[in-house]
Amino acid sequence: MKSNTTPVTGKASGSAFRARIRFALTALIVIAVYYWSIQGIRFEGIQGTAGTVSKSILQGFLHPDWSFVYIPEGEDLLRGLLDTLVISILGTVVAAVVCIPFAFWASTNMSRRLAVSGSGKIALSVIRVFPEIIVAILFIKAVGPGSFAGVLALGIHSVGMLGKLYSETIENIDRGPQEALIASGANRLQVLRYAVLPQVIPQFLSYSLYRFEINIRSATTLGLVGAGGIGTPLIFALQVRNWNRVGIILLGIIALVVLTDLVSGWLRKRIT
Repeated sequence: MKSNTTPVTGKASGSAFRARIRFALTALIVIAVYYWSIQGIRFEGIQGTAGTVSKSILQGFLHPDWSFVYIPEGEDLLRGLLDTLVISILGTVVAAVVCIPFAFWASTNMSRRLAVSGSGKIALSVIRVFPEIIVAILFIKAVGPGSFAGVLALGIHSVGMLGKLYSETIENIDRGPQEALIASGANRLQVLRYAVLPQVIPQFLSYSLYRFEINIRSATTLGLVGAGGIGTPLIFALQVRNWNRVGIILLGIIALVVLTDLVSGWLRKRIT
């Protein structure tokens, strides 16, 4: 019994020692990276007006401009939030439809050659490289400022992310129904319709709703560069230091995002 127990105990203690060494080395590397990052930050002190500005912003939150909620003859909070919501919906719908061919192009189990799916993955990576606000600036130069540029920016950027998620969903499908249809003589279109799409459509819808939640947040900032939405009155209010109006706009954005998250989460649970 002693001869059998001693080697096991020795191996266990050796494994524990190596684990402690790995943990210590990892901790040292993390500390070194944080120290190097902090050394690159230049702290030049707090400006003298920081306290006054902070108090003004807080007063704006505590006393929002409720008269801006609805203005019959002009731009108001409700119109801006509605514009933001419409931009998000249209951008998500455009992306959810356009990215489907890209998803099948990038799926390894839908292509006979690895180079074909690899080129699809590269194309999706290139599409999602640029942030929405950069894409919005490009489209503003092409089609002019307004909501249309915002829809195009959200739609194009969302194609890259949704296409990646869609392709991973296609790659993880059950191959059983597909092989059964092929064995029975079904053509490629029939296999796609009866074996692939029924498995992936619920997940496609769930990902689209999740992307819609992200697009709501992104659409609120597109107006800062002139791409429509609630960001346009927000940047005007910030420029003139109208903190009461900034407060009501931010409260409206919070309400819109929270409501969208609740509705989208409920729909995703029903779908899945």
